[in-house]
Amino acid sequence: MMKYFIVMISAFMYFDNCNSQNYKSKPNIIYILADDLGYGELGVYGQKKILTPHIDALASNGMLFTQHYSGAPVCAPSRYMLMTGKHAGHARIRGNDEWSERGNVWDMEKVLEDPNLEGQRPILNSTVTLGEVMQKAGYKTAVVGKWGLGGPLTEGIPNKNGFDFFYGYNCQRQAHQLYPQFLWKNENKIWLNNEKIFPRTHRKLDKGADSLDLNSYKKWTQQDYAPAKMQTEVLNFIEKNKEQPFFMYYATPLPHLPLQVPHEYVEKYLKIFGDEKPYLGNKGYFPNRYPKATYAGMISYLDDQVGEIVQKLKDLEIYDTTIIVFTSDNGPSYTGGTDAAYFNSAGPFLSKRGRTKGYTYEGGIRVPMIASWPGHIKSRSKTDHISAFWDVLPTFSELVKSDVPENLDGISFLPTLLNKSKKQKTHEFLYWEFPAYKGQQALRMGNWKGVRKNIFKGNMKIELYDLDKDPQELYNVANKYPEVVHKIETIMRSEHTTAEIKKFRMKQLGDK
Repeated sequence: MMKYFIVMISAFMYFDNCNSQNYKSKPNIIYILADDLGYGELGVYGQKKILTPHIDALASNGMLFTQHYSGAPVCAPSRYMLMTGKHAGHARIRGNDEWSERGNVWDMEKVLEDPNLEGQRPILNSTVTLGEVMQKAGYKTAVVGKWGLGGPLTEGIPNKNGFDFFYGYNCQRQAHQLYPQFLWKNENKIWLNNEKIFPRTHRKLDKGADSLDLNSYKKWTQQDYAPAKMQTEVLNFIEKNKEQPFFMYYATPLPHLPLQVPHEYVEKYLKIFGDEKPYLGNKGYFPNRYPKATYAGMISYLDDQVGEIVQKLKDLEIYDTTIIVFTSDNGPSYTGGTDAAYFNSAGPFLSKRGRTKGYTYEGGIRVPMIASWPGHIKSRSKTDHISAFWDVLPTFSELVKSDVPENLDGISFLPTLLNKSKKQKTHEFLYWEFPAYKGQQALRMGNWKGVRKNIFKGNMKIELYDLDKDPQELYNVANKYPEVVHKIETIMRSEHTTAEIKKFRMKQLGDK
């Protein structure tokens, strides 16, 4: 009997040890999503004016993707594709939807009092999300930053969609100021030490103010900087969960407008750029004395935060067991005091309105992506593998050995990360549709890119570009290759399904 007991105890200890080792062998995952960061705004992607040494170091220690795409050319739908592994033709959320039938959702004074007016139309609680996949794999999960997939009192909040912890902006409209009155911590509103300054009602200098005097802009720099508060929560979460596998989705609001950053970051670039013409708020958001220096400073601020995260992981001795992915939700902005042409923000693509954020041309949806995992991802490696946001969920599912949800549009790129390109499956095509900015569809198929724009105006013609020869999409060759256009049109037709939400339907595509 005693011998049997000893054998049972030994077996229990063996299997418990195996489970413990298996549990600890799963890597931590930090997925950093910048907001409106262009393909060309990092040094490692060719940026010449903005300094990003810490993010560039991720690429030196890991892999740089040259052909990675966002889920959509604007915020909410791009994040939905990331969370669900679906492209826009199959998605519930296909555009930014402020859900205005609730009332005056743009009245920030009322939103302060009534959370029913806050947030965007919600993701359904029945939807399988990336967060839920990670939870089922035994991960502690968090989202810090901007959510945008369901108001505070809806089923769409992060805590009901796979995330144990949430801190940040629930609502994209609230994120239009980086010194907000409050942020959310799980389901609780946390008030900050900032005055009531709203983007739609405080976008002009005081009457008689000197536009060249920095003091005229003081009210737009307050006490509690949201990105700083978020960084504290990120570092605390890492510290608290260092003994178990964790998944951190860091959806930073940087460098999305308005132009706001602590002044020491502005001074850094004033020394480089020199004096400049102020932005007076005539194209939305807040005025700014030094718009170029401020914008560059916002990206450098984010870069420093990435450096702090890496150092934290090293201090806790979990850097080698953590995969870090850095990317952006769409292309660079064209308004509010930004100057994409000056910074060459879209890199090799066109950096002008109509070709960046909000549009399905390359500058609007091609985004930087860097992945670092010491000992697993080859340092200083680069890949031309064509991938998109809907590939992230199946990739992470495979990484943590979790069941992949059914009916996804994504393909795991884990073989590419692990230098096993011979095992890498590839997309026949990538498909986008966007029921805004006059209605758009786009399709990437090998070197071919098809774009259909102005759908709401009745245009159904498809522009065709050979990205190998024409990455800026300057020369429409549809007339030369009618057979390619026909194939793209056929795929566009098959990939589009009628949107569940009426606002996202396009009658020109057969929707009712």
